[in-house]
Amino acid sequence: MSNALPPFQRFLDSHRDVVWRVLVSAVGPDEAEECFQETFIAALRAYPRLRADSNLRAWVLTIASRKALDAHRARTRRALPVEDVTAVQDGETARRSAASPREPDRELWDAVKKLPSRQRSAVVLRFVGDMPHREIAQAIGCSEEAARRSLHEGLVKLRKAVPA
Repeated sequence: MSNALPPFQRFLDSHRDVVWRVLVSAVGPDEAEECFQETFIAALRAYPRLRADSNLRAWVLTIASRKALDAHRARTRRALPVEDVTAVQDGETARRSAASPREPDRELWDAVKKLPSRQRSAVVLRFVGDMPHREIAQAIGCSEEAARRSLHEGLVKLRKAVPA
C-alpha cells in the first residue's frame, strides 16, 4: 500500500507562507522564526505516521498554534527588565507614552496578544489562517461550537479594547 502524502519538502513549500503569517500574528516577528522552526521540526518527526487522507493544512496549523501557545507560556515566565521599578503598576510595565501614539494595527495585535489563549488562537486561525470553524476546533482541541464561542468572545473583547 503506497502512501499518498506528498514528499515533505513539497508539503513544507506549500504551507510555509500560511504558517509564517499565523505565527507572526500570534507571537510577533521576534518569536515567529523560532516557532516556525519548531513547528516544521515537529511536523517532520510526525509526518511519516500521518494517514494519507489527513488534512495537512489543518494539521500543520494545529502544530503551529500549539508552538505559539508554548511561546506565550514561556514569555509569561520570563522576568521583564525595567529601568525604574516604580514604573511597574499592577504587574504591567507602563509602556505607553502619551507623546507617542500607537499605530492602529499594532494596537489591535497587542490587544490580540492579551486575549486568553483559546480566544487568541481562534481569532488568529480564523483571520490570518483563514480556517473554517471546524478546522479551528480541531486545531485548538475543542468542539466546533466551542471554537465559534471562543472566536465570538475574542472579537467582543477586541471591539471593546480597540475602538473603530
